[in-house]
Amino acid sequence: MKKLPIMIALLAINLLAANIELSLAEPEPKRVVPSNAQEILSFSPSVKDAMKSIVNISTTQHSQNSQRLERMMNDPYFRYFFGIPNERAIPKERAQRALGSGVILSTDGYIVTNNHVIDNADEIMVTLPHSQQEYKAKLIGQDKESDLAVIKIDANNLLPIKIGNSDYLEVGDVVFAVGNPFGVGETVTQGIVSALNKNRVGINQYENFIQTDASINPGNSGGALVDSRGALIGINSAILSHSGSSAGVGFAIPVDMVKNIVTNLVSDGKVSRGYIGVTISDLNKQLLPLYEKQSGAIIVNVEEGAPAAEYGLKRGDLVYKINAKEIKNASDLKQVIASYKPASKVTLYVERDKKEKVVKIELGSRNKSMAALSDKSMDNGLKLGELTYANRERYRIPSSVTGILIEDVHPNSSAEKVGFQSGDVIIQVENKNIEKMADLTKVLESYHDRSKRVYVNRYGMILMFVID
Repeated sequence: MKKLPIMIALLAINLLAANIELSLAEPEPKRVVPSNAQEILSFSPSVKDAMKSIVNISTTQHSQNSQRLERMMNDPYFRYFFGIPNERAIPKERAQRALGSGVILSTDGYIVTNNHVIDNADEIMVTLPHSQQEYKAKLIGQDKESDLAVIKIDANNLLPIKIGNSDYLEVGDVVFAVGNPFGVGETVTQGIVSALNKNRVGINQYENFIQTDASINPGNSGGALVDSRGALIGINSAILSHSGSSAGVGFAIPVDMVKNIVTNLVSDGKVSRGYIGVTISDLNKQLLPLYEKQSGAIIVNVEEGAPAAEYGLKRGDLVYKINAKEIKNASDLKQVIASYKPASKVTLYVERDKKEKVVKIELGSRNKSMAALSDKSMDNGLKLGELTYANRERYRIPSSVTGILIEDVHPNSSAEKVGFQSGDVIIQVENKNIEKMADLTKVLESYHDRSKRVYVNRYGMILMFVID
C-alpha cells in the first residue's frame, strides 16, 4: 500500500447527493515513550484539539400517555388517595429528554453519533464545545444495525476531528474517551485498548468492537474514542455494567466502519448491505478435524431462493476467503458481505469435502430481505426486533429468555387491541418455538391463512394471544 506523506491529508469523498470532507491523520504513526526523567508524558495538546470536535446532543421525544394511565389518573379515588387536586389537568402527552454526545466530521456541520442517542426523537439540539448556543439539528440518516446516525447543523467553520485508522490499532495502545457524561460538560477519560474485534456482545447486528477500559458513562454515547494523537479511532457505543456506570468494559465502533456508514448515510440517507442468505457458525475443536483449513465460517443453513442457494452454496461449506479478504470466523464473513452493496459480484473461496472450490456470486439486498420479513409480520401495528444486549437491559429481559422482541406497538392498531405490549417477547407461535427472525418467518408462512396462537413472555409471565 502506498503511504501518504507525513502530513494532514484531506480525503474528499464525492457523494451522489452530498459531499463531506474528512480530515485524515497520518495512518502509521510511531509509538514513543518519554526519553528521560525530565520529561512529562502529556497528551494535553492532542486531547485539547479533539475536545473542540465533540458536541453535546439533547433530544426530546413526545409520547402519548397510555389509555390505562389516563383512566387511572382520572379516577377520583386514585386522585384523592395520592392528593392530586381535581383542578389539575392530566396532560395527554409527556416529553422525554435524553443526553448524548456527537463528533464533528466536517466544517459545514455534519456530525456522527449513536443511533440510540437520536432514535425516535422529535427534536435534536446540538451544543458546540465551550458554548451556550444551541443548534437545531436535521437527521440525515440512521442505521440501527450498526448503531450509527448522521445529523447536520446549519453552521460553518467548525473544527472537524482528525480521522485515524482502526486497522492499525494494537492491544495496549493508550486511548481517550471524549464526551459529555451525565451532562456535566466536555470530559476526557484515559485507558488502553483492551481487546479488538469483539463480537457476540449482543448490542448491534454488526459487531466488531474496540474494547477499552477508558471510562464510558451515560452521556458518553456517540462521543469519540481517540488515540494519543487525538485522532478518531472509534465512536463510543456501550458498556457492560451491573450498575449502569463504567466498570472498565466499554465498546466503541471502529472508525473504518464509521467512515463507510457515514458516507452511505450522507449520500443515500440509508445503508444498503449485501446479502447471500446463509446461517453461519465458527469452527470449533470438534469440527477442525473435518476440514483442511483451520479458520473460516461454516454455512449451517442456506435460505431457499437466496443468492447462496442460487449459486450453489451448501450446508457444511467452509468459507475461508472472500475476494482478497481472509475470513477467520463467522463475524468476519458477516462484516465483509455487509461491506459490499447489493448487486456487487464477489468471489468466495470455499472448502467442501476437503476440496477447494471457487464460487462467484452476485449479492442480493439485505434491506429487501428485511422488508419481505416485515411484510410477513403478524400485524402492521407491531415493530419487531432481535433480542440484543441493549434491549435486554432496557426491558429487563434475562439472558435465559429467547425469542423475538416486540419493540413497539402502534396506537389504535389491531395489535394493541389484541393486547400486545412493547417489551413482550414472542417465544412460540402455535407449536413452533421462536428463537430468531427466520423461525418467525417460517411459521408465519405455514399458518398464513388461519388464526394463530401467539405466546409471549412478559416479565416472566407467559401469555397467549390469538391473531388472524
